[in-house]
Amino acid sequence: MSKIRVLTVFGTRPEAIKMAPLVKELEKQPDVFKSIVCVTAQHRQMLDQVLKLFNIIPDYDLNIMKPNQDLWTITAEVLMLMKTVFEECRPDIVLVHGDTTTSMAAALSAFYARIPVGHVEAGLRTFDKHYPFPEEINRVFADAVCSYHFAPTDTSVQNLIKSAIPQEHIYKTGNTVIDALLHTVENNKADLSYIGLNPELKTILLTSHRRENFGEPIRNICKAVLELVEKNKDIQVVYPVHLNPNVQKPVRELLEGKERIHLIDPMEYAPFSTLMKESHIIMTDSGGVQEEAPSLGKPVLVLRTTTERPEAVEYGTVKLVGTDTKKIVEEIQNLLDNPEEYKKMSESVNPYGDGLASQRIVDIIKKNFLK
Repeated sequence: MSKIRVLTVFGTRPEAIKMAPLVKELEKQPDVFKSIVCVTAQHRQMLDQVLKLFNIIPDYDLNIMKPNQDLWTITAEVLMLMKTVFEECRPDIVLVHGDTTTSMAAALSAFYARIPVGHVEAGLRTFDKHYPFPEEINRVFADAVCSYHFAPTDTSVQNLIKSAIPQEHIYKTGNTVIDALLHTVENNKADLSYIGLNPELKTILLTSHRRENFGEPIRNICKAVLELVEKNKDIQVVYPVHLNPNVQKPVRELLEGKERIHLIDPMEYAPFSTLMKESHIIMTDSGGVQEEAPSLGKPVLVLRTTTERPEAVEYGTVKLVGTDTKKIVEEIQNLLDNPEEYKKMSESVNPYGDGLASQRIVDIIKKNFLK
């Protein structure tokens, strides 16, 4: 019997982190699967860091990243270049992840080629097509053309049902990011001494890079950081600053050289996972961090007004605070001043999985293709 040919496609660091454990799970069964990996390199440097960490060598590297690339260029290049990949490797199923332009365009290209598509992390929604932009439309579009929907949570399952996806095509699996995180924290503890943190101080980790927060919102976030550090002499803030000039410029203007504020370069996944584990509180506008930090028992304040990941908000380990300076300061101060509030958030249940999502997805593919 011929092997099941599974083509996994991703192009950014978040996708790579979440797809890596799935690639490794496929590799565990070489008698059943022919695992083929294609990277678009929508993000080049940060993608390569993850490939190295998980020891993944792509079979195809489209290398599309260009200076000042835009959504039109990424979409067109992925759509066309994937056609050539499909013609050469003839996959039985294509796996895409989440909400990137790579995922949307690769899914559409596979649909045109009449190849079944599996959507990992299917069913996330804010139900606002402009927020986050363009991710909300990317994931809705991917769900529309996919045949297999690997939903991480009960909420994402219900979102798919509301979107008229047949229930027999929906599989609740948990989120593969937990697979990646638990493996990395356990096996790749990183040395963070280069940051220069004071072990006597509580560390607040900040990440903010989303388009929606460019301009005044990110300046408000920085002002909140300044106020918090001034009020609390027992805290320090670490901010891995995204390379985008829309982030770099305001952050450097407001926070560069300030006492107990550490502006560092974007981190590879293993050091970042270690930093999350060693932090006291996390402030972020990232989607992935909202899923990862609860697994480490860290309260997360989300610098957004809506989230496509509402489960942790409902369970109480994540709180939406937006980008208003006063609101951010109040919420962080509450966690710093009230041990019971901190305990309540840090000990809440993590709804995103148990580290076995990749195994479940591989089993579902096997079951469907070996009928």
